Amino acid sequence: MAEISWIKLKTTMFDDEKIRLIQAVPESDAIIVIWIRLLVLAGKTNDDGLIYIQRNMPYTEEMLATLFGKNVNTVRLALTTLANFNMIDLGSDGLIAISNWKKHQNIEGMDKVRLKNAERNRKYRERKRQERLKLENDVSMTSRDGTDKDIEEDKDIDKEEKRGKYSDEHLRLAKKLQSNLTEDFPKEMNKVDIEKWADTIRLMEERDKASIEAIEYVINWLPTNEFWFGNIRSAKKLREKFEKLKFEIKADKNNHKKQSQKLQYSNPNEYDDLPI
Repeated sequence: MAEISWIKLKTTMFDDEKIRLIQAVPESDAIIVIWIRLLVLAGKTNDDGLIYIQRNMPYTEEMLATLFGKNVNTVRLALTTLANFNMIDLGSDGLIAISNWKKHQNIEGMDKVRLKNAERNRKYRERKRQERLKLENDVSMTSRDGTDKDIEEDKDIDKEEKRGKYSDEHLRLAKKLQSNLTEDFPKEMNKVDIEKWADTIRLMEERDKASIEAIEYVINWLPTNEFWFGNIRSAKKLREKFEKLKFEIKADKNNHKKQSQKLQYSNPNEYDDLPI
């Protein structure tokens, strides 16, 4: 969805009956701050009050705690309180929705942003389609001037370019992921198409813009997390869950940092240089 750069807050917000009742409960200031942060996230998502990273990837309580700089218990209390006052809806699929979003926000203005972005994307796709057609026509004209052998060679080259080529680094990371999983899932790993895994990692770098360092960091981190280690058993699944895994790692980093500060370790900032 097209992100907008503003949301609407009423100047009478703190005269609202629900807000006044919330101010009487413990952690009231934190709850109200989290309420405003949720409104901002809903504006960024710009999808009729829904809040998510991607449509199939809702925010978890741990992710929100990291984003808001609050502990998980405070976030959980805020979500429960806001849901009890019917200010948000907590869906069974994990999606958070702001209640009465259309009533309180300038939906017409938000729709204009959304439509403008959709039109921009449509024009971009059309331009790319025209460029591709022109390129194909140029290749076709060139092929007619050559021999049958030249034509076949051109076709082979075109197919190779469309497939893309993974690098030694992509293959190395694919083998590392397979090696990490072999001891626990030997039969499954023996059937792996390692070249397909390497190509998936290539797509992560080229299309998803993930750095080699970040991909390798996540692969090395997986065996340290029992839940994710058992669930990420292919390069395809690694790509699908990569953004969520980065959130989990950053949450772990914050927890380690807080624990280090409590125990007065000499270097509590040792987790600040994560490549993700």
